[in-house]
Amino acid sequence: MEPITHFLYGATLSRAGFTRKTALATVTMTLAAEAPDVDMLWYFKGSAVGFAHHRGFTHTVFGIPVVAALVVAFVYICNYLYRRWRPLKPLTESSRPRLLPRWAVLYGAACVAGYSHLLLDFTNSYGIRPLWPVLNRWFAWDIVDIIEPFLYVFLFAGLVLPALFGLVNQEIGARTRGPRGRGGAITALILIAIFWGVRDYQHRRAIAAMESVMFRDKIPTRVGAFPYEVNIFKWHGVAETDQTYESVMVNSSTPEVDPQGTAQSYYKPQDSEVIRAAKASYLGGAFLDWARFPIIEVEKREAPVLYVVSFRDIRYAYPERRGVPLSAYVVLDRNLQLLDQGFYSRNAIKNRLESTNPEDEQKP
Repeated sequence: MEPITHFLYGATLSRAGFTRKTALATVTMTLAAEAPDVDMLWYFKGSAVGFAHHRGFTHTVFGIPVVAALVVAFVYICNYLYRRWRPLKPLTESSRPRLLPRWAVLYGAACVAGYSHLLLDFTNSYGIRPLWPVLNRWFAWDIVDIIEPFLYVFLFAGLVLPALFGLVNQEIGARTRGPRGRGGAITALILIAIFWGVRDYQHRRAIAAMESVMFRDKIPTRVGAFPYEVNIFKWHGVAETDQTYESVMVNSSTPEVDPQGTAQSYYKPQDSEVIRAAKASYLGGAFLDWARFPIIEVEKREAPVLYVVSFRDIRYAYPERRGVPLSAYVVLDRNLQLLDQGFYSRNAIKNRLESTNPEDEQKP
């Protein structure tokens, strides 16, 4: 999921009960819920390296305890410096009991928030590798898009409404016990779980509908259904046959496959030396390790002789959307040696290659 959802989910988890156990629970769990995405720093070494390491060790059951420890250490240092600058005031007889940080509890809370990151990322179609490096296999639930407005509504309501009710209680002089917002946070988490259950049910209906249909007079060997935002009945279906990938729209409420007759076919490429060389590249290997319905296209340029090999995953080839996100390319010379690799639009690749000097290949 995108960062805002992770931050909000971590804050909601803290309000569900951890804020009553220790101070600094909210800030710790909010940071820990997004901290696994620190692996995005790998993108500073290039898009190929960043892609290969994204959702790697920090997104595993083994990495979360390490990430949680780093988050708690960061909060500890910040709290120490803050208290050096602004010490706690001595308690008086009229003062309320003060909740102090309990660092062991905070570490456990950070682990819970970190594992919530894995749960949220598992719900979308990109997937996670929770057991890497022991098992290099991607898992994905495919029920929620990376940006899901319903989650925003539940999480914002769970965090904001209790605060508004607290202001009302304060105005009428009602007494409160402990931090506010526990009931709202728990309600929000329950609503999200129910929402996931509904999404899962509709996803299963979409999959069952696709498995009951023949594509090009052939039974599909594998199918997938991928979500849209907001509309829980609309799915992008992909069916694999021995020669093609079929991209269709699926209405899970009916259920019906390709109700508007807009199916698209993508033919699998024939094997060649160029494709084998592209697959053997760093980015090609990482992409095919992650992709579920990969299409490989080869474009040959004559002056100078270059091969542009494009990698796409049909699960992201939504029919009405322009372009395919996370499309990769590998550029090979006439000897099939790697010249370039990355994630750019095809127009950007062409513009970059048009600036290549044909005489460069003649240089020793």
